Amino acid sequence: MSTPMSEKQKKWLAGSGIFLFLLLSALIFVLAGNPLIRFVQEPERFRAWVDAQGVMAPIAFMGMLILQIVVAVIPGEPLEIAAGYAFGAVEGTLLCMLGAFIGRVAVFLLVRRFGTRAVEVFFPLEKLNELKFLQNKRRMTLWVFFLFFLPGTPKDVLCYIVGLTDLPLRSWLIISAIAPFPSIVTSTIGGDALGMGNYTFAIIVFAVTLIISGLGLLAYRVICQTRERSQS
Repeated sequence: MSTPMSEKQKKWLAGSGIFLFLLLSALIFVLAGNPLIRFVQEPERFRAWVDAQGVMAPIAFMGMLILQIVVAVIPGEPLEIAAGYAFGAVEGTLLCMLGAFIGRVAVFLLVRRFGTRAVEVFFPLEKLNELKFLQNKRRMTLWVFFLFFLPGTPKDVLCYIVGLTDLPLRSWLIISAIAPFPSIVTSTIGGDALGMGNYTFAIIVFAVTLIISGLGLLAYRVICQTRERSQS
């Protein structure tokens, strides 16, 4: 029969896990993050790579997207635009939705396992204070869905912070599968238009997306400030 670990041993084990996770994340960003961003910002090169992968291309792309979400500091928009460019609007959207779903569920479970230490790897504690209102159990699910549905909100930050709440895993699965659709589909439609050479339509899509995202980000900041004042 094994001897139960002491509190000191548990803390040491948890600390070691966080350190290894931080080290791995840093290595992934240096070795894969920056090259990945540069790669998808070259549309023709990215499409050629997709064609060369054959049937494995969708799986490889979803792996990139999952990496982007877990590492968090890698921006996701270039990948979504590249998905529309290389795979088309419909397939690109489906791949982004599925890859994002897997990545966000993985982050949720990671944070549930390691707590605030996992969040602090990527985000300062001030971010947690901005979103204290998500601890309101009565309206938590509605708020989380709304913030993920609203374009322009910092979903990578939210993805980690939601794991610290009491939101049930079942609710998170539903939100992750449905709510990010508006943000993703606008990027993939714009990327598809670029791939088809319809540059005027692409400019219109990206301009409208930029305006909506700006309004969404403004609404997010107003919500955070208003809820923070109401709780102080």
